[in-house]
Amino acid sequence: MNLYRPFAIAVLAMSCLSGCLWSPGQHLGRTTPGPAQVRTAGNDQLDLIAITPKLIAMDRAVQGNGAIPPALAEFQPPAYTIGPGDVLYITVWDHPELTVPAGPQQQLNAAGRLVQGDGTLFYPYVGKLQAAGKTPTALRDELASRLSKVIESPQVDVSILTYASQRVWVTGAAQKSAVVPLTVVPLTLHDAISNAGFDPNDADLSGVRLTRDGATYTLDMARLGGRPIYLQANDHIYIPYLDAKEVFVVGEVNLPGAQNFKTGSISLSQALGRSRGLAQATSNGNAVYVIRGSNDLQAKPSVVYQLEAANPAAFAVASQFELLPGDVVFVGTAGITRWSRFVSQLLPFSGIISNAASVSSDLSN
Repeated sequence: MNLYRPFAIAVLAMSCLSGCLWSPGQHLGRTTPGPAQVRTAGNDQLDLIAITPKLIAMDRAVQGNGAIPPALAEFQPPAYTIGPGDVLYITVWDHPELTVPAGPQQQLNAAGRLVQGDGTLFYPYVGKLQAAGKTPTALRDELASRLSKVIESPQVDVSILTYASQRVWVTGAAQKSAVVPLTVVPLTLHDAISNAGFDPNDADLSGVRLTRDGATYTLDMARLGGRPIYLQANDHIYIPYLDAKEVFVVGEVNLPGAQNFKTGSISLSQALGRSRGLAQATSNGNAVYVIRGSNDLQAKPSVVYQLEAANPAAFAVASQFELLPGDVVFVGTAGITRWSRFVSQLLPFSGIISNAASVSSDLSN
């Protein structure tokens, strides 16, 4: 009998230790979290937050239902100013020798006047003048003023044949990376994306990133509706690919794995539904967690959201809780499942002890 005493002590010790091991289905599930509680997992801190209607309402208020950031909403494009690389077409009425110097056979583009790299251009009877930084109207008035010294009451018009000095870039899941020029007609974000084109099977229009003056804004095009966002020179538009939108469902579900989604968002209930629901025999309905990491764990802890799915009404809340790309949905095990797994892992160990005891008894005999 003394030979079995160490085995009994080992079973008791291991059963006590098993209750102390941390896992999302064990330690965190012991208490019902309040609005926000800080828990420690290893050397890291995390926020444990219950998924409630109040939490969803607060998230929607923060998101602003697709509100445009003030820096973008308040921007109004200034009048177009001429710059280096622009090609101008200058008309002086009743003076075709100035408008089309080579005669009527000269093509329109060949009659254009290129603004040089230093922002200047040359015009007959005027000479070299600064064009960059002026609007077409301002340049027209200056030309008319200078030509009035040699022409009586000159009638001058300035238009732009080629826009080249101000542009924005569209990259990512566009049909082709494009440089879209700014013109005298203000360019909107919708216009730029339409001009570049995109494949709806590859492009994620819910996460378009607009970079301006070192700041990056993430925009959901569907939520913007018809509200315009005007662009300015050197804006960079990046259209992400849909394959970057992925969440992971693991634990006690019938079909664990990674899930891609092409819509603007995916709810927690949709993710669980794609996983064929919780495993009835092994899952703990009060141990459904959404683990959301932080880009800077030292500055901001990770967040774990808990859904008490044992209550059927919780799935109505889950249908309103939106997951973010990279989220991990974890479904913990029920208490009886943890015990059965512990026993199944312990049985081989007990067999070894039993065999050792038999060998020791044979040797003593």
